[in-house]
Amino acid sequence: MIGRLVGEVADKSPDGALIDVHGVGYTIALTPRTAASLPPVGESVVLYTHLHVREDLMALYGFASGDERDIFETLIGVSGVGPKLALAVLATLSPDELRQVVLSEDAAALTAVPGIGQRSAQKLLLELRPKMDLPDSPLQPGSAVAEVREALESLGYQSGEIREVLRDLPGDGSVEELLRHALQELGKQR
Repeated sequence: MIGRLVGEVADKSPDGALIDVHGVGYTIALTPRTAASLPPVGESVVLYTHLHVREDLMALYGFASGDERDIFETLIGVSGVGPKLALAVLATLSPDELRQVVLSEDAAALTAVPGIGQRSAQKLLLELRPKMDLPDSPLQPGSAVAEVREALESLGYQSGEIREVLRDLPGDGSVEELLRHALQELGKQR
């Protein structure tokens, strides 16, 4: 198994790179975010990798962090999710955003990923929850933040707007205080 590469960027594209490691070139598939973060050609780079082996193909997937690779491996462990769909999820959501989506059971956020519809988003949420190492979060059902999310949804705000404003909420306060703060932030954005 190839878990990490340290080498020189020989070539790069929006969705991949060729990394030269002591004269051996490794073609690696990347998310656009990771590809954009690569140094210029000729510079040194460290990528965390996952070698995906099928009977007709061996493919190497690269990530900027070990956490991103671990989330990728969790995603491909879900039935019906292959490496390409897992990369699409990570191209749309960072590992922390994905954890937040799973904690808050935000299926709408997953439908923003190309190839995931409403039913598959629900299924993915169900299967990811027990597989992910999720910290205790204020987004768990029944919490003040979860109630604020429900209130904002009922007022017609979009999932992306809600996610952004919940990320910036203070850590404590009553439902009313948090909702007031969220509405003020949403009002500034419009």
